[in-house]
Amino acid sequence: MDDRKQQATEWATLGGGCFWCLEAVFSDLRGVVSVKSGFAGGTTADPTYEQVCTGNTGHAEVVHIEFDPTVISFKQLLNVFFYIHNPTTLNRQGDDVGTQYRSVVFYHSERQERETREFMRELEQEGVWREPIVTEVTPFTRFFPAEAEHDDYFRRHPDQVYCRLVIAPKVDKFHKRFKDLLQPKSGE
Repeated sequence: MDDRKQQATEWATLGGGCFWCLEAVFSDLRGVVSVKSGFAGGTTADPTYEQVCTGNTGHAEVVHIEFDPTVISFKQLLNVFFYIHNPTTLNRQGDDVGTQYRSVVFYHSERQERETREFMRELEQEGVWREPIVTEVTPFTRFFPAEAEHDDYFRRHPDQVYCRLVIAPKVDKFHKRFKDLLQPKSGE
């Protein structure tokens, strides 16, 4: 029997464009227990993907990440998040346009809110982007999972055009920058 005290996991809920892109990246991080694509921040209960795509639900496409804070910190998740998307474009990421693609951090605690705001201030002071960061920082209220067909989308559809042209380059860029945070490949 393992006498070590089991550590509690934490949650992070982030929106930065298409949730397929975010899921593909965050699933590869060491310390991430699970990543689920879905919706948050709107007024429609139990929305479908099609409803959210209209932009009329108020929801953002998000990933709901369960992580072990003894392996990866919330600040490390923020570092990845702000690296893999453009937080200066209001309601869009590339060709994906609408409020459902907004940049948003749904914080789960006062500590997450404080760390997010501090991190954004640091990025602004460093002048990482020419334009100001427009990422929303708002309290988490509820997460609605997307339909199962969206789970692990990139890995299941690597030859789909969007996956090849948009997601694959983002994942490659992430892998090069955050090698030290990646989960070991099986057999390593």
